[in-house]
Amino acid sequence: MRAAVPSRRVIVVGAGVTGLLTAVECARSGHRVTLLERGPVPNPESSSSDHHRVIRTLSADDADATGRMIAAHRRWLALETLLGVSFYRRVGVVTAVPRERLARVCAAGAAARVPVRTVDPERLPHLRWPTGSAAVLEADGGVLLADRVLRAAARWLAAHPAVTVRPYSPVAGVDVDSAHVLLSGGEKLGADLVLVAAGPWTRDLVGHPVVLHRQTMVYLRPPADAARWWGTAPAAGGLGADGRAWVMPPGGGALLKISSDTVSREVSSTADGAAQDHAPWVARLFEAAPLSGLERYAVAAVKECHYATAADTGGAVLARVGPAVWSRPACGGSGFSQAPLVAGRIVDALMKGAA
Repeated sequence: MRAAVPSRRVIVVGAGVTGLLTAVECARSGHRVTLLERGPVPNPESSSSDHHRVIRTLSADDADATGRMIAAHRRWLALETLLGVSFYRRVGVVTAVPRERLARVCAAGAAARVPVRTVDPERLPHLRWPTGSAAVLEADGGVLLADRVLRAAARWLAAHPAVTVRPYSPVAGVDVDSAHVLLSGGEKLGADLVLVAAGPWTRDLVGHPVVLHRQTMVYLRPPADAARWWGTAPAAGGLGADGRAWVMPPGGGALLKISSDTVSREVSSTADGAAQDHAPWVARLFEAAPLSGLERYAVAAVKECHYATAADTGGAVLARVGPAVWSRPACGGSGFSQAPLVAGRIVDALMKGAA
């Protein structure tokens, strides 16, 4: 628990993973929180809603990023205890890397004290490896059961006396200078700090310059003779002939999921995502072939997901867009795994404001 500070009023716009976890941390630190969501809480239409998201810590070329993700990893473990729900499957994360980079990756892991080891690709026969690649396993990585996280956080907030959860409360605009939030029905709310974490819609509320992406996800059922192997399989990245595909294993109620950077594209709006013809993108994903014998797997579902990246860096972004207004657009899997860090930054900002 953080040091006691004067109680502040906090408005969080958006009940995705970033909004939910920020509301949790603010309430734990003694602040009064109003959580606004345009749909139900949690919202199955949010960009955070999914079967699972990967969590890993090692970034071989960025020691600072590795340090941040080590901190995020610790916070996820603490959240399991706080929320009283098991949502972290520590199945490991294996990544295909060019053989010439293998020594560098292992050295970076040793320097950061992140347990990594090489794995014989033949021991992972259902994954398709790029030619000339090696497999590196991060043993402490794994899969976050995303929907389970969202439901647990929503329950915790609903029971907290300092939190007001307001589903079906769409926001029409945010005044970044005065930290006032205007609801679609005309109601205006004020706070000492506002976090806008409304996924791809964040840019419409605060004018945050981001690029919107749509990515096709395919959910599969393994053939019977591979089902047992998949029960303990790790998450995997860098797969397929071009090394741009990735796989999330089934388990904990989640289906096997595949996708690839080859089926990520820039779009101007989320509006037509559900109505889009999935077939060309599914075909392109199957051509990327992250799995061996992919034709033997049954397609259970197809989903178009949206995420936003910073227009200047192409990465995740948390920005202060007004004296007391912060913005955090959705940013795919990395945005999900980093959500506890955003929550911590917001609580720190409240502490500094009280100093």
